[in-house]
Amino acid sequence: MRDAVIVEAVRTPVGRRNGALSGVHPVDLSAHVLRSLADRTGIDPAEVDDVIWGCVGQVAEQALNIGRNAVLSADWPESVPGTSVDRQCGSSQQAVHFAAAGLVSGQYDVVVAGGVESMSRVPMGSSAGELDAMGPGFLKRYGIPVAGQGVGAEMIAERWGLSRTVLDEFALASHAKAAAAADAGRFRGQIAPVTLPDGTVVDADEGIRRGGTVQTLAQLKPAFKADGVIHAGNSSQISDGSAALLMTTSEKARALGLTPIARVHTAVLAGDDPVIMLTAPIPATAKALKRSGLTPDQIGAYEVNEAFAPVPLAWLQETGADEKNLNPLGGAIALGHPLGGSGARIMTTLVHHMRDNGIRYGLQTMCEGGGMANATILELL
Repeated sequence: MRDAVIVEAVRTPVGRRNGALSGVHPVDLSAHVLRSLADRTGIDPAEVDDVIWGCVGQVAEQALNIGRNAVLSADWPESVPGTSVDRQCGSSQQAVHFAAAGLVSGQYDVVVAGGVESMSRVPMGSSAGELDAMGPGFLKRYGIPVAGQGVGAEMIAERWGLSRTVLDEFALASHAKAAAAADAGRFRGQIAPVTLPDGTVVDADEGIRRGGTVQTLAQLKPAFKADGVIHAGNSSQISDGSAALLMTTSEKARALGLTPIARVHTAVLAGDDPVIMLTAPIPATAKALKRSGLTPDQIGAYEVNEAFAPVPLAWLQETGADEKNLNPLGGAIALGHPLGGSGARIMTTLVHHMRDNGIRYGLQTMCEGGGMANATILELL
């Protein structure tokens, strides 16, 4: 029976908005991780049947099928195709799901899944511009012309009784965990340093902050509601970055002399209320556990994207998962959230964490625009 395994996973450092990576074209960021996959595994890129690339803002420098453009810019053979995927924040996690499905079905033998977002160069919302993206049918059904993620985060905080102090403490913990991981060299094996034209080497995530307190965060103004609890300090960071995973089957890996790290055990999707928008990781997790036959205590690491602090905290309340296994190396509040690249960035971090610590099962889920979520369970090999 065919399966889908990950044999390598790599990412760029995550850059802050207008930070060190802002001068790098998103196609070049993408090409960098593709080349890094080939360098690390020694695979001939001509073996790759497809490159499936997540990207949310598919306009301007991220237009015209950035997946294919990345292949060409990486100097991979012209015979290697590429395509681009938009499932909002989960775009590159969805790329992994599409890759796994293609491997199991026999459409692929070797495939790359990943993604990118340069939010410095292609600002969030660029693909919609001034257009009425939701359309009159959405207005008729939900009574609002457009759903906003920040407003949804405020709704979650209110529904689950999450105070600003609780949210800020979670945000500070994310930075603390990420700082500890960086200091211990936990990210070193997954990061492919980026050399800038002036010779500067960018080899560390730029968003990690140290020494913050609840008192300092209390000075930040709410971003979406005058008396609200969501602000820049307990929200994900606007970022630049890319990540990619080389995937194949166990049989093909043996033939190529590659050693799989993890198997895609279960891959599911869920939809939920698009107005509150960010709650779908809860039913997606329940669906993944049910389909896999696993129980929450069998999962040794959970990655729940920190789009806003209420998202993983509400998820934690509903699932009853062990908090110590949640985002053990920090999340998007500290590391950043380069939209279309985040799913692959998180999975890269999860795969390396599982291998480093001998964790058999890991689960990743993330909220997505439109009230959706992907959930993926990986099994260490």
